[in-house]
Amino acid sequence: MAKKLTRREKYSICAALGAIGLFVLIQFVVFPHLDKRKRLERAVQVKMGILEEMVALKSEYDAIQKRSDQSSIRFSKREKDFTLFSFLDKLSGRVGIKENITYMKPSTTVQKDSPYKISQVEMKLQGLTLQELTTYLHMVETSRNMVYINKLSILKTGKEKGLVDAVLQVETTEI
Repeated sequence: MAKKLTRREKYSICAALGAIGLFVLIQFVVFPHLDKRKRLERAVQVKMGILEEMVALKSEYDAIQKRSDQSSIRFSKREKDFTLFSFLDKLSGRVGIKENITYMKPSTTVQKDSPYKISQVEMKLQGLTLQELTTYLHMVETSRNMVYINKLSILKTGKEKGLVDAVLQVETTEI
């Protein structure tokens, strides 16, 4: 049967077989190799993203751990019988504004799954000069006892010029 074909027909059949062979080679060898390479490149990109996120989380963890260690050191340096109420009372005596205290309301919140509790004292101060108030606030915030002013409300009094009333909420963490 092959002998009956003309030379031109033989070339056509060879070209068709070559084209089919080339198609099979490309379809079953080259394309799967390229697809696998693309999948590997995407997998590497995903893994790089995960790695970058892990590095960011590690640095965040290290920062939190450092703050935790610093807090532990500060806790250990604080007096053993420290209470927020007595600290604020003593501090107001040092500044000379003890007679300006209208009230002090202490409260404690226990943290879930933690050995720590948050102690708060809300206090109202009346008839202070701005200098007295700022001195007191500065002494509270800069103490080594890890005491922070959470809220502050300042009102101008109508009685005397230059005097203010203040309501502040001070808090600290205790063991």
